[in-house]
Amino acid sequence: MESVASYFTWIDWGVVALYLVFTTWIGHRLKGKQSTINDFFRAGRSLPWPAVAGSIIATEISALTFIGVPAMVFAATGNFTYMQWAIGSIIARILVGIFLVPRYYREEIYSPYDYIGGQLGEVAKRLTTVLFFLGSVLGQSVRVLVTALILRTVTGMDFHLCIIVISIFAIGWTLMGGMATVIWTDVVQFFLFVFGGAMALVWMILSLPGGMGEWIEVGQAAHKFRIIDLTTDPSVGFTLWVGILAMPFQNLAAFGTDQLNAQRMLCCRSADDAKKAIIWSSVSQCVTLLMLMVGVALFAYYQAHPPSQALQSLFQEDGDTIFPSWITMVLPVGLSGLVLAGAFAAAISSLDSILTALSQTTLSLFRKTQEPDPNRDMRISRILVCCWGILLAGFAIALDQMRGDINMVNLAFGMVAYTYGPLLGILCLALLPRKIEMGSMLVGALVAVLITIWARPEMYTILTNFGVLDSTSPSWKPSFHYAWLYPITCLVTLGIGLIRSRA
Repeated sequence: MESVASYFTWIDWGVVALYLVFTTWIGHRLKGKQSTINDFFRAGRSLPWPAVAGSIIATEISALTFIGVPAMVFAATGNFTYMQWAIGSIIARILVGIFLVPRYYREEIYSPYDYIGGQLGEVAKRLTTVLFFLGSVLGQSVRVLVTALILRTVTGMDFHLCIIVISIFAIGWTLMGGMATVIWTDVVQFFLFVFGGAMALVWMILSLPGGMGEWIEVGQAAHKFRIIDLTTDPSVGFTLWVGILAMPFQNLAAFGTDQLNAQRMLCCRSADDAKKAIIWSSVSQCVTLLMLMVGVALFAYYQAHPPSQALQSLFQEDGDTIFPSWITMVLPVGLSGLVLAGAFAAAISSLDSILTALSQTTLSLFRKTQEPDPNRDMRISRILVCCWGILLAGFAIALDQMRGDINMVNLAFGMVAYTYGPLLGILCLALLPRKIEMGSMLVGALVAVLITIWARPEMYTILTNFGVLDSTSPSWKPSFHYAWLYPITCLVTLGIGLIRSRA
């Protein structure tokens, strides 16, 4: 059987090693002082907004988009309808920049949960922090998975060993310089991602006998360039209605309540800079469009240059291996190592981002006293980074057993559906000029999570694996796409939370 790993030479390994050393050096040189948790978690609020915007884009895109989006378009029914979700993303960034950023800066907070706690009380802060923990473990484990998949495909390393290697690097980068290192290494990943995607697109088009004309012709014949879908069937995910009605809720939660993104905005020098950073990060949709075009190019390339039977079997087994395989087998030695090193380092960068967010919120949640003790707080923060890194690696291994043949992009969005709706609903309660009864808020969040458990397939898989359900009997599934869970669970949390509220 043809092995993709046999194309990954010692020269490629050398390029990967040099790139990781270079990126680590950049992060070390630009880390600044690390004497307090303000330095560690907010980079002393000293970073320029273009760097923060680039960091937001790099975290949002990551190896997940770099690998998962081309695979999604390459599939038989794949097309550009995924771009409709960009509408909701851009709307949400503008709203966050205008309405939430000034509030967060005015309160001098470290996370959105600090703001919620200030408005609704300690119970609300603890609840939203726990929801963030749950969503981070579920969502970020997918990012670890996709990079481990790349490493396994192109190097032949054991899958679990790949996850461990990624986690070790992520923990090391985080311990080295906190958010300052995270953001500056993100900037490096952003430029390499754009270079890698553009270079791959041009290379594939030039490799076609008919060049760009053939790329367009093949894409049009297979309906790959279709963008707008006006289907009203709620079970279809990539439609205009999902983009303008459901995805604003998802992105408001992602940028307004998820510490992974919010912590970046809080590293800017002022609220105006943070507003610019979050709104200008909408440029990420251009990178998404680039990777959609790469997906069409992959489809056209393998139409003109049919893969071997062994490679076809690999693609059928796991579609997310298509682009890494092409990079490894087609690009020249050294260049393929550089592109894959960028994907590897970007995943590390995404993981170290969530490690800083998790350690900061954990420290805030369990700190017994408000008296500052820089040495103690820094020591505990570093211990928490290590603990969360180990936990995420373990859950990524477990999640691999459950994902089946689900595309990585869909899996990542589906995982955060458990918590984004309740988090956004509670934030809305905090923004209202009403006294919220804690019992109602807790019930609302619980009902929202239970709705997601009922609607998502993961629980059915777990119960089947443990023998509770019969694997041969079909499990009941809802007739709507998971994207509608974002507005549904947000409004459920908000509605139940308001039942016993008062002005």
